[in-house]
Order: sequence, then C-alpha cells, then structure tokens
Amino acid sequence: MHTVSVLSLKGGVGKTTVVLGLASAALRRGVRTLVIDLDPQCNATSTLEPEESKASIYDVLQDPSEENLEQAIRPSRWGDGIDVLSGSEDAELLNHPDPNESRLHRLKDALRTLRDMYDEFPYHLVLLDCPPSLGQLTRSALVAADRALLVTEPTMFAVAGVQRAFEAVQNEREQNNADLQPLGVVVNRVRPRSHEHQFRIDELRDIFGPLVMPVALPDRLAVQQAQGACMPIHEWGTPGAREVALAFNLLLARIQRISRSRRRAVHSDFDDDEIQEAVDA
Repeated sequence: MHTVSVLSLKGGVGKTTVVLGLASAALRRGVRTLVIDLDPQCNATSTLEPEESKASIYDVLQDPSEENLEQAIRPSRWGDGIDVLSGSEDAELLNHPDPNESRLHRLKDALRTLRDMYDEFPYHLVLLDCPPSLGQLTRSALVAADRALLVTEPTMFAVAGVQRAFEAVQNEREQNNADLQPLGVVVNRVRPRSHEHQFRIDELRDIFGPLVMPVALPDRLAVQQAQGACMPIHEWGTPGAREVALAFNLLLARIQRISRSRRRAVHSDFDDDEIQEAVDA
C-alpha cells in the first residue's frame, strides 16, 4: 500500500482536482484506491458520489474502530476499484490548531485498524485529500502518509503557500513521522503561453530544484466540466480531457514506481517505460 497526502496551504489551487485525477488514472489502470476526504468542504466526496454511509471521517477520527471504518467507507459511483472514506463538514470541529499526540495519530491508527481487518489489504493506493490549513486534519494526514504531494498554481501567492506546505512536511517528518518523504511539487492550471506562469515555474525550480514534477497539469475547461458531471477525467472524452488525463497517468506511474523502489529518486525525469505506461493507459 502506498499512502499519499495531497496538500497545499493555499485554497483554490486544485488540490482536490489532483486527488480526483489520480483516482481517475488509478481506475483506468485497475489500481484499487481508497480516497479519504479530510477536507470539510467535502468536494472529493461530492464528485465521487459514494453510496450513503452511516459514518464519516468525523466519526473515524473520533474513534478509529472497525465499526466506524466499515460504516464510513463506501464504493464510489465511478466504478469498482475506487472507494471513499466520506468527508464531513463536522470534521472542521476536529481541526484543532495545536492537537495533542493522540489526536495526531488517530488517522494512522485508523489505517492500521483497516489493514488488520483484512487477510490481504484490498487497496494499492490511499489518497488523503487535506484541507488548505495546518491544523489537526492536515497534520494527521502527514503523520499517516509515507509520501506528500504538494500542489500549487503558477502564481505568486500559491508559490508562497507551497513553501509553507513544504516546511510543514519537513517539520512533521522531524517530529512525528520519520518515514514521510516529499513526493514532489505538481504545478496545476498551467497555460504554456503565459510568461507569468513560466516565470513562476522557474521560481519554483529555483526554490525546490528537481522536486518540481517534470509534468505540469494544463489549464483546461474539461477538468471543471468532468467534475461538474461527477465523472472521471479519463471518461470525459474531449481533446482537453485527454491531455489532462495523460498528465495524471504520468503522475500515477511515478507514484507506482516509487512504491516499488524506495531508492528511486522522486524527482528524476520520466523514463521511457513511464511514458509508455501513461500513453497506453
């Protein structure tokens, strides 16, 4: 199992879009995935449309028991292979700015309990959709994850937000989760002909070096259209959607390869096998 926290400390940069795009790519490739919606806005839950549940992330973080997990996790309407641990607006009540150690470890405890419920764990990938704030919800995701994927847009304020997010990852790694590693920085909503966007991408590379992912997500209307229809981007079928879907295939291929080889550099360029896998998907 590979557990990835997807975060930014600035709202509106497309963090949930990245979670949904990776889930769409995973569905296409047959990678069984659990999406855990920690954001009280619940946008991932709304788009994935899971079956009605008797519990939510709020209940699981209050009590990470088998009963609550069984009641909170439901299949999505996207198809077999994508399950959802449903979000809740009430989760904001748990987003303490300075949580104690017990609260910080409840999500990690929940994932451990979930693994113990199965002889063979059913998920190859767990995606944690974090809120754009550094309280208990985001920090508990960093404690539970083995990788952190930082999302930004090529704008001045978003670049500042990803710097704060990277510092949060480093702090959590030092204090609570020595296994946590940055997966990289993915730049969303890029317009290739924009000089401002290229300037900000160069700025990100100056700050983070090769941690900036070698694939950026293009700014395409198809993303909003697919989400509005609650459909995977891979099923939308327009030229713009196919372009975005290919980018998500590449990101998923990178995550899968890292999970198979911990020694592989997260920031190296995509190799021929990864590119071919993405095209074939």
